[in-house]
Amino acid sequence: MAAAMELRCWGGDWGLPSVHTDSLVVLAYAKFSGAKLTVSPVDWTWKTLTASVPELVCGESVVQEPTQILNFLRKQRLNADYELTARQGADTMAYIALLEEKLRPALLHTFWVDAENYSNLTRPWFASRSPFPLNFFLPSRLANIALARILVTKGEGLLHRISEVEGKIYSDAKECLNLLSYRLGTANYFFDNSPTSLDAFVFGFLAPLHKADLTSSPLQSHLRQLDNLTRFCDNILAAHFSADKPCPLLPAMETMDANLQKLTQLVNKESNLIEKMDDNLRSSPQHKPHRPDPKSSLSSSKSSTPA
Repeated sequence: MAAAMELRCWGGDWGLPSVHTDSLVVLAYAKFSGAKLTVSPVDWTWKTLTASVPELVCGESVVQEPTQILNFLRKQRLNADYELTARQGADTMAYIALLEEKLRPALLHTFWVDAENYSNLTRPWFASRSPFPLNFFLPSRLANIALARILVTKGEGLLHRISEVEGKIYSDAKECLNLLSYRLGTANYFFDNSPTSLDAFVFGFLAPLHKADLTSSPLQSHLRQLDNLTRFCDNILAAHFSADKPCPLLPAMETMDANLQKLTQLVNKESNLIEKMDDNLRSSPQHKPHRPDPKSSLSSSKSSTPA
C-alpha cells in the first residue's frame, strides 16, 4: 500500500489554492497527474520560519523544491508527461528554464521589492499568517532572500543596487510573457489537450500575478493584455480547483470573536424564550394576579393606626 503524501505549503487567497508560486506548481501538477495529497498549510505555525516550502512528506522521504517533488511523483507512477514526445520534453525543460531566468526575478521584485506592493499587500499578508513574534520579522527576512535571489539570478553581486538591474528585469519578463502567449496561441494547454508539467509551472508563475490586488505593477498590466494567458489561468482554476475550495482558517482573534458572537446569539434566544414564557404565565387564567379586598385593607389599616 502506497504511503500517504503530505504537502506543506503556504495557504491560499485571492481565489488561489496557494499564493506561493512554487506551492502552486506542485498543487497544479498533483491535480494533473492524479496524485492524492494531504495539503497542510504552514500558515500561523512555526513552520513559516523552519520549513522550506513546498515540502512533500511521504513515509520517511522528505522532498523539497518543485522539480525534485515532480520527479518524486513521477517515480510513484504519477506522471502528467507520459504522452510527451522527446521534442516536447526538451521544449518543456527549455521553457521552465526560461521562466526561472526571465520571469521569476520580476515576480520577486513585484511582490517583495516594489515598495508599494510590499507595504500594501505582501508584508501584511505574510505577517497576518505568521505567529507572534514571527509576524514582526518574517516578511522582511523573506524580502531580503528575494532581493538576494534576484541579484544572483541576474548575475550581479550582492553589493549592486537593485535599481541598476530593475529595467532589465522587467523587459526580460515582458519578453517571456510574449513568448508564452505566442506558444500557447488559442489552445487550452501548451501541448495538445492535456495539461503537463509545463502547464503546472506556467500556472504557478502567472496565477499570483494575475489574481493579486497589486497597487503598482506594470508587469501585471502587461499580463492582462495577453488574454490567452489570463484565460489559461482561469481555465485551470475552474477545471481543477473549483470543487475543493477549503474554508480559510481563522486567526485566533477572529475565532474568539466568532465564538463570542455565537454565545451572544444563544443568550439572546434564551432570554427571548424566558420572556415569552413569563408573558404566557402572566396571561394564564389560573395565575391571575390577586387583588386584595379594599374593605379588609381599610379595616386592617385602621387597626394598625396608633391611638
